[in-house]
Amino acid sequence: MVYGINSESVYAISNDKPRPLEEIYPEIGYKTVEEAVKEFEQHFKHDLKLPLRVPPLTFTHYFGRFNDLGGDMNDYIECVFINENSAEHHYKIDVRHITNKIPIRDKYVKNVFKLNNGTNATYMKISGFNVLVFETDNWQYMLSIDKIVSDKVTP
Repeated sequence: MVYGINSESVYAISNDKPRPLEEIYPEIGYKTVEEAVKEFEQHFKHDLKLPLRVPPLTFTHYFGRFNDLGGDMNDYIECVFINENSAEHHYKIDVRHITNKIPIRDKYVKNVFKLNNGTNATYMKISGFNVLVFETDNWQYMLSIDKIVSDKVTP
């Protein structure tokens, strides 16, 4: 057997800064929420209404991305609200056409709420996120928030 000691030194530059989110997100297809909504509406030829309120958290950035996966099947929009200084301040809205909705699995369902417009909303816990799902105007909405902030963002 041969044993050895590695005496090489590794150096890091202390002033390395992460790249700004304004650079990273556009590289992976994100743009402003308004631009993404416009693309989504033009694609489906139907207006989209996003929720008027966001959770009571501080967000530093808002991005949107229309995912055109070919045709209308599987196409959806995602809007992300993030805080570059607080990883748990992460809120996401996914919207799909009702004909392509994500099925809800009973094992994740924690509660069902009746919304003001009479629609049922399903509250779930999935992979570290609390998710509220409802359908209206031929869209399926999925609102997701990191479960770490569930004391600040209740169902």
